[in-house]
Amino acid sequence: MNNKKLVIGSDHAGFEYKAKLIDYLTAKGYEMIDAGTYSADSCDYPVPVHALCKIIQSGECAEGILICGTGIGVSMAANKHHGIRAAVCSAKYSTEMTRLHNDANVLCMGARVIDFSLVCELTDIFLSTDALTEERHLRRQQMISDLEDGTFEEKYE
Repeated sequence: MNNKKLVIGSDHAGFEYKAKLIDYLTAKGYEMIDAGTYSADSCDYPVPVHALCKIIQSGECAEGILICGTGIGVSMAANKHHGIRAAVCSAKYSTEMTRLHNDANVLCMGARVIDFSLVCELTDIFLSTDALTEERHLRRQQMISDLEDGTFEEKYE
């Protein structure tokens, strides 16, 4: 998608990586919105996740990045929000595929799982990969939306 405005958030475990990634992306010309947390003090990750998701839902940013210890908690919380397709990624291939096939709009990573150089690589892949527009991928993305909206059974069963 490569929109030059991004929203980023973390919990306390991801705070250091988030700060470094903001610097990395700002140097590449991205305008960054920080959805929190704002220190390494222990926090409840659903709070910055909700702030980030609201910004994407508003249309202010099309994509976001979340970082916690493993990426799992922030992904689970983000995916509870309408229109959010968050994916935990720790490898290059899965990062590319989550954009190509699933049109993920939130990249989730774990600061306790991968090193910062890989965080930068995965972020670059995520931001430079556009979703495929072939009918089968669009159909599957729509089915995910239908699951979210509660209309899946009436359409497919």
